Amino acid sequence: MKVDEKVQVETAEKDTHHLSQLASVGQMAAGIAHEVRNPLTAVKGFLQLLEENGSNEYIAIAQSELDNALVTLNNLLQVSKPDLEDEEFQSFNLTVELESILNLFQDKLYDITVKTDFKNTDMLVTGKKNQFKKAFFNLIKNAIESIEGVGELSLTHSLENNDVIVTIEDTGIGIPKEKLTLLGTPFFSTKDHGTGMGLTQVFSVIYQHGGKITVDSIVGKGTKFTIRIPRLVNLVNNRGVKKLSLTYSDHATLKDYFIENQKDFEAKLLDEAINVRDKIEEIHKIGNINLLTNANKLVMFLVEEREHELTSFAKHEGIAWAKHSLTLAFKLEWVQAIRRTVWLFLYNYDVDRNSETVIEEFYNTEKKVNELVDKFLTAFFISYTKYKDELLDTQRKLVENLSVPIIPINRSICILPLIGFIDYLRIGTIQEKVLSEIENQRIQTLIMDLSGVPPMDRNIMQRLLAIIDGIAMMGCKTILTGLRAEIVNSMISNGDGFYGRAEFKGTLQIALNDVLFKEELENVPL
Repeated sequence: MKVDEKVQVETAEKDTHHLSQLASVGQMAAGIAHEVRNPLTAVKGFLQLLEENGSNEYIAIAQSELDNALVTLNNLLQVSKPDLEDEEFQSFNLTVELESILNLFQDKLYDITVKTDFKNTDMLVTGKKNQFKKAFFNLIKNAIESIEGVGELSLTHSLENNDVIVTIEDTGIGIPKEKLTLLGTPFFSTKDHGTGMGLTQVFSVIYQHGGKITVDSIVGKGTKFTIRIPRLVNLVNNRGVKKLSLTYSDHATLKDYFIENQKDFEAKLLDEAINVRDKIEEIHKIGNINLLTNANKLVMFLVEEREHELTSFAKHEGIAWAKHSLTLAFKLEWVQAIRRTVWLFLYNYDVDRNSETVIEEFYNTEKKVNELVDKFLTAFFISYTKYKDELLDTQRKLVENLSVPIIPINRSICILPLIGFIDYLRIGTIQEKVLSEIENQRIQTLIMDLSGVPPMDRNIMQRLLAIIDGIAMMGCKTILTGLRAEIVNSMISNGDGFYGRAEFKGTLQIALNDVLFKEELENVPL
């Protein structure tokens, strides 16, 4: 047997073994999920009832642990029996989905450089899109979390022999060589608090679509995942609407139809927003925002065309998301998933009531629904931005005040210790605050300490001289302390000077002693 053939056989045997592992997990999961999840859910319900009757820290801990157990069971069931998720095959552009997933991590990419090299971007792959999205979400999430501090994340996409090749490479902590063969095994994780279910789902999805995964890693240098996915272009492209098994009562209104099928709507919405559904509990805990409840509320506003309430609701949501700094990309994906699900239900509503919708009626409905969703998004983002702008303005003013700390010593004497580089923005803040505080506090002597200021630009020096002139015009005396030799040399070279404009003292302590002592003498009765 040739070397290449031997390698191919070994690789095939490894993939078969991994698939066998996942099949074994599937047999276990069916029993575990049905036998354990139901009683756990019941216990969680009773704990919630107990919590309503009184606060108890032990109840909160028990609920948290139950949530963790239920999440693990659900993940295990999805990994081992992914066909339980009613999702059909469709053709989609993988590069678009990768870009969309990266947007979900914008709040975590401040210290990480992201590099993308996407080639053959017009190539489509065929499969269960939502499962692929979750798999690549897990891979990118793991890559980002493996980087401690500054690092780099690289993604590539290309076509090779009718296979789409995607690589995800990080400069993180890496994985020991002896643990590489265990990746994808349920409950094995390289993280301290991980369950391993994320990578198990990744391997499961790729294998079920006829793909392959290779992992290269060096401890301390990083890890590279290479995913090879066959395009399967011969499969049917099923990207349109489909008939669902929904409940319809004769002469039911659209509102009645959505209310009667609320659970089915929520289930389909969660399938559409595959990467948001794992964040539902986290968003609820952080901002007390119930995404599913709010989605149903938004749908009612849409079908009843209650525009004013819809925009008011959007403004309230915008403030809530801004206040808790929740990732905007998740909100955008969630609302777009609501839009798609609403349209799917509108189609089923027409089918169930045997309606032959004329083209004019269809376009009128399309215009109304999409305009309302767009108005919701517009009002949401305006409200979000306004709150953030006001917050930034408040923080800016706070920083400005901290950069010009005028400290009162008594009713007539104040200190202004300046520290750090002074630029055009800061010198303007100094001028505005100093002059206004002299007026407000009736300051008679201002001790300006420059010991912590590096050499200033000549234009900045001229502005400082003008400020001192302004201080004198308001009847206040300026005492300068802490002038460093390099600043004095710069002033001499430029022909600038404070003589006649201010008094000078070597240090702040000397200035305080002299001024306070002089004040005491002036107050001694003759």
